[in-house]
Amino acid sequence: MALELQFKIKNNPNYLKYLRENSYWYKLLNRDMNLFPKFEEEVKEQYGLRPADRITKALETFEMVQNLLASLK
Repeated sequence: MALELQFKIKNNPNYLKYLRENSYWYKLLNRDMNLFPKFEEEVKEQYGLRPADRITKALETFEMVQNLLASLK
């Protein structure tokens, strides 16, 4: 695996965790480092790190607070 790619993975705890959970990516990234963007996208999808996921999470939190305040009235 290219040294540059190893640094990217080791500097991001989510990448490292996902790589340990899905070890088949070791082989894929070793053979073709151009698959790294696909790896990144899969990690973001798995851990909910995409912008759409963050917006959904914020809206759910807002709704929960709103329901909590409505029940206190």
